[in-house]
Amino acid sequence: MDEKPSPRKGPPPCSLRCGLAVVMHLTNLAMITQRVSLSIAVIAMVNDTGQPAAANASEDGARADAPQDPGRPLQELGAGSAAYAWSPETQGIIFSSIHYGIILTLVPSGYLAGIFGAKRMLGAGLLISSLLTLFTPWAADLGVPLLVVVRAVQGMAQGMAWTGQFTIWAKWAPPLERSRLTSIAGSGAACGSFIILCVGGLISQALGWPCIFYIFGGIGCACCLLWFTVIYDDPVRHPCISVREKDHIVSSLAQQPTSRRRSVPIRAMVRCLPLWAIFTGFFSHFWLCTIIITYLPTYIHSVLHVDIRESGVLSSLPFVAASTCTILGGQLADFLLSRNLLRLVTVRKLFSSLGLLLPSLCAVALPFVASSYVTTVVLLILIPGTSNLCDAGFIVNSLDVAPRYASLLMGVSRGFGLVAGIISSTTTGFLISQDAVSGWRHVFFLSAAVNVLGLLFYLAFGQAEIQDWARDRRLTRL
Repeated sequence: MDEKPSPRKGPPPCSLRCGLAVVMHLTNLAMITQRVSLSIAVIAMVNDTGQPAAANASEDGARADAPQDPGRPLQELGAGSAAYAWSPETQGIIFSSIHYGIILTLVPSGYLAGIFGAKRMLGAGLLISSLLTLFTPWAADLGVPLLVVVRAVQGMAQGMAWTGQFTIWAKWAPPLERSRLTSIAGSGAACGSFIILCVGGLISQALGWPCIFYIFGGIGCACCLLWFTVIYDDPVRHPCISVREKDHIVSSLAQQPTSRRRSVPIRAMVRCLPLWAIFTGFFSHFWLCTIIITYLPTYIHSVLHVDIRESGVLSSLPFVAASTCTILGGQLADFLLSRNLLRLVTVRKLFSSLGLLLPSLCAVALPFVASSYVTTVVLLILIPGTSNLCDAGFIVNSLDVAPRYASLLMGVSRGFGLVAGIISSTTTGFLISQDAVSGWRHVFFLSAAVNVLGLLFYLAFGQAEIQDWARDRRLTRL
């Protein structure tokens, strides 16, 4: 008789479930690079982001003709030419448009992924997002309205891809490995942000800003092939899984409530405060994260006064810390649980507290150290890094309280987060357009307040036990 794996040991590096986490890591990496591409390209596309109109008199002649005809063909523009007369308010609308699209598909795609399988939903979403990324330069050339539509449809495709991941982990991740596996997969977003921000400026200067979209759109198409080849919805159906690993996953999930019925207890969910605690955590977390992902290149370019190449490199550094903290946070959380050092609810609240409070303190300090180049860079690195500790907190909490509905709840949770992203992107664009110095100060103070309020609500009402409405109630027929 085979010996059961020790619950204190994590998944071996060569296990298939770790391989799935790596593939999902690459998928998230591809999607976030496509999402952030515009944030780094916009510096070259507008070339006066966040700067006063007369910041550099020597360039007035070079820039004067660009705003007159924002729809000039791309081939007439140099790699560093200013192409479009987009105000900060217009940029805020363009940046936030992708969030509108994601919101439209988050909840239905999460529900449908549980019925038809996450493999098809995620793969289709990634493919559509990649193709639209390739089309983005032409959309920008044809005008802001079309670009907003393209970004919104791209958001719908990414919404399909984001939520179905938890449907896969509900069937692939043993309870004591959830934080570790989901953190490996989720760290792809931070790693992708690092890559696009690090090399995006170099690509823009060397090849022209349209190549940013062509390169990362092409990478996304390549990831689609890997996705459809390696990923399966259920370990039982995977042709390459070992018998031992399959038995381990199935036995570890034997006590998890499952049901073929797809009825959703909407009323019970609405009245469930632990769910609202998760939603509030997502709202707070995404508020500041969206600002950092979207406006970090603009902030570095306008406040630290560096060119597009250095701006991209500096903007990428925070996401090295974010990717590292995501993986280490998941490892530490599962270590604390496997050694019975802390209760599950304590671990979730501990990492949620670290992930919301620490970046708030860094954000509040930023306006006061703007004159110090090194200190500003250090704080900008710490904000995404410490914020991603939430991945071992409320981010994965829906797998604890309602594993049957994990994909649906992940969609709703990300919906709350993306509403926060829309509001924060638009608000940031408005505030910095009024006054750059005081605007950024108000942006960071407001973000810290949102984080603290969300943390207090989660600490008060967050739980980690399976809720009664999420348990499987089998009917006995006479």
